[in-house]
Amino acid sequence: MISGDLAFYIALGFGAQLVDGALGMAYGLIATSVLLASGAPPALSSASVHAAEVVTTGLAGASHVWHQNVEWRTFRRLAAAGVFGGVIGAYILTELPEKPVKVFVILYLFGMALLILRRVISGGAERKHVRGTLPIGVAGGFLDAVGGGGWGPIVNSTLIARGETPRISIGSVSLAEFLVTAAISATFVMTLDLASYGQVVLGLIIGGALAAPFAGWFSRVLPQKVLMSLVALTVSALGVYNFVQLGST
Repeated sequence: MISGDLAFYIALGFGAQLVDGALGMAYGLIATSVLLASGAPPALSSASVHAAEVVTTGLAGASHVWHQNVEWRTFRRLAAAGVFGGVIGAYILTELPEKPVKVFVILYLFGMALLILRRVISGGAERKHVRGTLPIGVAGGFLDAVGGGGWGPIVNSTLIARGETPRISIGSVSLAEFLVTAAISATFVMTLDLASYGQVVLGLIIGGALAAPFAGWFSRVLPQKVLMSLVALTVSALGVYNFVQLGST
């Protein structure tokens, strides 16, 4: 018999992973926000989400591979650069002022959302290979570690705004996120005791595992303009959320 708390965490993991798997972003924001709203301490929320993401991002990435949404050259470059940026960001996190980083992320997300919407309206041509993936990956990994999230919004919005096919960007970024999340989590979590967080982590993993197989399918079957529009709206919503959070601190 599944307890009420475990069922809640499973449902949360399922919903967060369904959105993240289809659009390549927002798992951390959704899961962490709901856990905090339910009264969970910040340390519990952050540690649980990071631990669960190692499993869920791997499963979502596998789904994208199955549905042929991954461009392997892009994946390799993003993964290597993202791991480097993420580990560096995790190590120097305490040395950086929080508000300037958040302001930069907010402005960047809004800018990328506008560029994506311009592509939707103008029907801009797609490119087979988008250049500059290494710096995009480093920046995405760094900001993900520093800001507690941001890999998907930063990297996906940039690639799509610069002409990458939406489903290929989402698939490649989602698969790379598995390695980036694992590296960041290892850097953060080595000194934390997750024994008391077991039920939360288990629920998020089970829910995420149930939703992960749908991730690649949604990205493959949804029209590309619909995907671009959803990515732009999600990125804008993340920017608004970060702005509200910034104002409340």
